[in-house]
Amino acid sequence: MVGRQQVIDFLIELQERICRQLEALDNVKFNIDRWQREPGAKGLSGGGDSRVLYGETFEQAGVNFSHVHGAQLPSAATHNRPELVGRSFEAMGVSLVIHPRNPYVPTSHANVRFFIADKPGEEPVWWFGGGFDLTPFYPFDEDVRHWHQVAHDLCQPFGATRYAEHKRWCDEYFYLPHRGETRGVGGLFFDDLCQPDFATCFAYMQAVGEGFTRGYLPIVLRRMDMDYGERERQFQLYRRGRYVEFNLVYDRGTLFGLQSGGRTESILMSMPPLARWQYGYQSEPGSAESRLLDYLTAQDWLSISKEN
Repeated sequence: MVGRQQVIDFLIELQERICRQLEALDNVKFNIDRWQREPGAKGLSGGGDSRVLYGETFEQAGVNFSHVHGAQLPSAATHNRPELVGRSFEAMGVSLVIHPRNPYVPTSHANVRFFIADKPGEEPVWWFGGGFDLTPFYPFDEDVRHWHQVAHDLCQPFGATRYAEHKRWCDEYFYLPHRGETRGVGGLFFDDLCQPDFATCFAYMQAVGEGFTRGYLPIVLRRMDMDYGERERQFQLYRRGRYVEFNLVYDRGTLFGLQSGGRTESILMSMPPLARWQYGYQSEPGSAESRLLDYLTAQDWLSISKEN
């Protein structure tokens, strides 16, 4: 049995819990924007709760909950599943992106989502998706190991191969072909999850959602008070440009939202508040900035032995 209300209740509670944790760390409250929309030209209706924080630790942190209905799945959702073309859909999820102020604190993203595609006279088709990933500018090996250890451990109840499979999926998904580099040091990514049953898939989605803060907040606490200067800040803004490139060109969630007629402000809340591009940028050989390129490729982070 598909427990739609169970998923909705969990997502609302997850958003609230994550927001409370971020507020406590930065001592700043989220701005809350609860919204509803009537069916538009593309038949999309529903509502959500978009929350944005502007603080000293988090230059911008956005944590969204949405629950929408649509008359037809957009191409971003049916590209790999043509049998779903023409079905109406219900989509719900929590999505967050955190852009810290200190360049030594990584940017991070997470989302968990649930879709149901309906067609009269047929059984609904449902699936879960989500994951989390980490995008450092000045990587620290202990941070990367910790991040992946949390991911590994939460996957263990769901099979010995789950971490390796969803880590690899994350490495492959968060990749910029035109740059020849990953967006960061990865994490977990999954989509179209519907086996073996609803209860197991829902439990995994919950584990991923709840694991995000266990992985991320200890890293923030280690790095948020480190001294930095204009050089580090400018490098951070330059690397944020890569984040924008991925989200606007490749990210399926962004494309799904825009193609389905979703709420633009909420969809583009993932963009950093400031970013820059520089023609032909080259980091100085042997510099802290040049080190980053060593991390922008898929690796076995649990066995990493380099020291900062």
